[in-house]
Amino acid sequence: MAYKHGIYVSEVPSSVRAAVKSDAGIQAIIGTAPVNLLKDPYHAANIPMLFYTMAEAQNAIGYSTDFKAYTICGSLSASFEIANVSPVIVINVLDPNKAEHTDDVPENVVQVNDGTARLDTIGLLLDKLVVKADDVTLESGTDYTAAFNDDGTVTLVVLPDGKGAGKTQLTVSGKRIAPEKVKGKDVIGGVSVDGKETGMEVLRQVFPKLGVVPGSLVAPWFSKDPTCAAIMQAKTSMLNGIWRLFCWVDLDSSSTGAQKYTDVLTQKTAQALTSPNCAAVWGCPKVGEVLYSPSSFAAAYIARQDAENDGIPTPPMSNIAVSATAICTEDGEEIYLDLDQANYVNSVGIVTFLNFNGFRLWGNNTVAYPSNTDPKDRYISARRFMSYDDNNFILTNFGNVDMRANPRLREAVIEQQNTIGASYVSSQICARYEMAYLESENTEQTLADGKLYFHKYVATYLPAEAIEEVVEFDVSAIAEAMAS
Repeated sequence: MAYKHGIYVSEVPSSVRAAVKSDAGIQAIIGTAPVNLLKDPYHAANIPMLFYTMAEAQNAIGYSTDFKAYTICGSLSASFEIANVSPVIVINVLDPNKAEHTDDVPENVVQVNDGTARLDTIGLLLDKLVVKADDVTLESGTDYTAAFNDDGTVTLVVLPDGKGAGKTQLTVSGKRIAPEKVKGKDVIGGVSVDGKETGMEVLRQVFPKLGVVPGSLVAPWFSKDPTCAAIMQAKTSMLNGIWRLFCWVDLDSSSTGAQKYTDVLTQKTAQALTSPNCAAVWGCPKVGEVLYSPSSFAAAYIARQDAENDGIPTPPMSNIAVSATAICTEDGEEIYLDLDQANYVNSVGIVTFLNFNGFRLWGNNTVAYPSNTDPKDRYISARRFMSYDDNNFILTNFGNVDMRANPRLREAVIEQQNTIGASYVSSQICARYEMAYLESENTEQTLADGKLYFHKYVATYLPAEAIEEVVEFDVSAIAEAMAS
């Protein structure tokens, strides 16, 4: 066992302090972004960033409506535009410094009309652009200017005093970012020999750098990859050695995945989804003609649900109305689930979307179900509340590590937590929440080793998954009526 020096035991001052709360709904989104749109596209990869608005995100990592190529943008849209929730944490892994994340743009001739030309290649790196008039290379800022259009294309303006003035054709070449070359291994990331962290390893930096504890981990589209999903599940336990997270994973519905509801169990097994800290979502929500990854849509709406409940993850986390106009496979084929079919999907531990007078997020079970039926591990709401409360306990009490372990401290910890627990019980979030100091857990040996243990009894209210009306036809009432 590793030597413990930190918030493995807990100590608080003699007076009760206000609790510091984590936000279980804050999403940590890992994927690709159109960083070529930035003034400096070379320093926006593998850095944790916190955004409260869409404008902040667009300025820092760029934005595109091609959500399959630029996977982070789909989550930004789902959060800021559809679910209307913030903040989000973003880690872009598309790195223009890597040759494997770029592609050459071969020379091609473009037409110049009234001194302007349109470059239709998406993802251009403007500093790598080579523009020629005949065989003369033009200089940016002297002979021409180039700027991005809203659709990611580029408008090139030939300056009247430059070497290309009056030309009707130009030859252009260069480099572009290649999001299609970014793979699951880039999202998984790693640590280089010089200590540089990439991909999911950057999650370690979130709390030290941003001062925020992420609640939900999302990797839109990439989470279909079994290895990526496995690492996501692993990252939900003990981030920074202490924090607990929850992850939302896409259950593959492409041509190689589950295109029918009867295939979801096979696909769940293929993606190795087993953790109680994970929910997998099947069926891609559509808003108009825009297709979203299942996990990005679900995580955004769960974050909003938390926000509407003072940041506390508690039921409902299913039967939540969502602003979708259709549910499709990844290939765009519409899925029409009835209640029985949606319930089958739930029965194998998968969340989906059900159209019941409007589309709803449908399913309470983590992927640990049905193998694990422990309520704290089976139900998304219970698992997320447990992790949320554990993280709050750490945040509230960390300042007391290395303080004097005396009776005053013991009683302060108990009073602090039981005050919090009383609020949960009175608001009917929990049926029981009680902190105790048990002598059986605090022996002479543990006290001599500088460790205190506090025992928490907790029971959150679980979702009412089935409500049944029992109807009895009372024939005797007819007889009584006829006899009167």
